[in-house]
Amino acid sequence: MLVCSCNYITEREIKDTIIQLLTEDCWQLIVPIKVYHAMEKRGRCCGCFPNVVDLIIKTTEEYHAQRHSTEADVIVYMSRLKQLHEENRRADIERRLTGHRAA
Repeated sequence: MLVCSCNYITEREIKDTIIQLLTEDCWQLIVPIKVYHAMEKRGRCCGCFPNVVDLIIKTTEEYHAQRHSTEADVIVYMSRLKQLHEENRRADIERRLTGHRAA
């Protein structure tokens, strides 16, 4: 599935990059720009970043489930990541609703 139409990046490429980053350090905070930097790409319109964040969360959960990480470590890490994601998503929605005013 195509995730980024600006750079023609597929879901598989993003997941592979996330797994590579997790292999280097499984508790690092991975953000979309870090994934793009590892792929030697850059965000252009950045409209795909919310989907990339969802892929990061899903892939990180699967990675730690396969590696038998302790449940307490995973819960703390993932809850912080999801909370940050929701706060940013709400800010995006609010920005869209108030940002459609004529100048």
